[in-house]
Amino acid sequence: MIALKDHLPLVQFPDGKLTNFESGWLIQSLLRAATTAGYTKWWLAEHVAASVANYLEKDVEDQVVTTGRLQKAVKNVLQAIGYNDISTHFVPQPPPVRISLNDLAHEAGNGYELIFFNLLRERLREALESPAEEVQLMELQDCVKTLRSTKTWQRSCSGLRSEIVTFVHSELESLRRDNISLRLT
Repeated sequence: MIALKDHLPLVQFPDGKLTNFESGWLIQSLLRAATTAGYTKWWLAEHVAASVANYLEKDVEDQVVTTGRLQKAVKNVLQAIGYNDISTHFVPQPPPVRISLNDLAHEAGNGYELIFFNLLRERLREALESPAEEVQLMELQDCVKTLRSTKTWQRSCSGLRSEIVTFVHSELESLRRDNISLRLT
């Protein structure tokens, strides 16, 4: 038996890719639908997402649900609370792509910055080829310390951090995908 995260089924997108169910990206999809329906400050997205998560955890025995089934569950909740106008605009967006910069640094090996940048380029290209609308690059500070083989932040770390940030921005510009947001932490 497969142990699923938080006892929730995986979500399968039309392209066949599977991902963990996460309330965060469902909330973003709900907020987008609410904005399209004319609700600019809609406060119920978190509650609807929690209701859908509860349904998936308690009532769905399958280990995988399609986005169509997820969409139907969301629409049922929205209709039940009187927001049918939002349900007509709801489309589940793909979750963000998360890239651990520190994992890439470990994969490259301490001090091997050139390998790190090649790995980062590959992961960014993969992320930009996905349907995701957000890429989250995480653990920048830990990554820099790993590449510099140091436990504490040093002056030389600031230069490498700037180099990584500049590299990421130049890669995004060269790949020319406008409808993607980047979060670097």
